[in-house]
Order: sequence, then C-alpha cells, then structure tokens
Amino acid sequence: MSKKEKRELKIRDNLKSVSLTDFEWLINQYGCIKEGGNHPKAKIGKTTYPYKRENPVKQAYVEGILEIIDNLK
Repeated sequence: MSKKEKRELKIRDNLKSVSLTDFEWLINQYGCIKEGGNHPKAKIGKTTYPYKRENPVKQAYVEGILEIIDNLK
C-alpha cells in the first residue's frame, strides 16, 4: 500500500477530525481547488463543491468530497 493510499484511508477512517491540509491534499489528488468568492471550491471531474476553510474540516464537507470521489471510481 502506497503512502497516498494510506493517507486517503486515514481520512476515510476518521471523518470527524480531518485537518485542512489533508482535506485539500485529497481534493488535489482527484481534481483542483478554485479560489474566488467567499469560499474556495473543489473541482473534481465535472462537479464543483464549495467548502469552508477551517481546521479541522467539518464532517459534512469531508463526506461530500468522498461521495464525489467514489462516484468517479
């Protein structure tokens, strides 16, 4: 298992306390972050998902991003 897979598994195992660094790393693995407006937006595939930059990231944002990623696979 590679370091990337382990880091993603760590995020999936503990949705309540994901750091902002890990959350944005996950977004950048599958897409990119668009700046502008009040909040940054995660662009993964054809889906755009706005989120609030706070540490730790709220569980709802993490679940939303993981759902988008799972739909890509």
